[in-house]
Amino acid sequence: MYKVTVTNPCSCFIKNGLHDVQDFASKEEAKKEAEALLERMQTTFCAKHEFSMSERFGSYTIVTKPRR
Repeated sequence: MYKVTVTNPCSCFIKNGLHDVQDFASKEEAKKEAEALLERMQTTFCAKHEFSMSERFGSYTIVTKPRR
């Protein structure tokens, strides 16, 4: 089982009704969803936060931090 997890979800993430943890059967599915979610967050959210992604053992974590 592979996961996509969003840590410290911001209000834009919550307002969009997105899930902070998702499970996938394959690494490829998880990677595709993580990349799409990161792109969506970077291009459509309010720009008060910055987002980064890391991968570990086929699971992906998107970290939300306040923009400096």
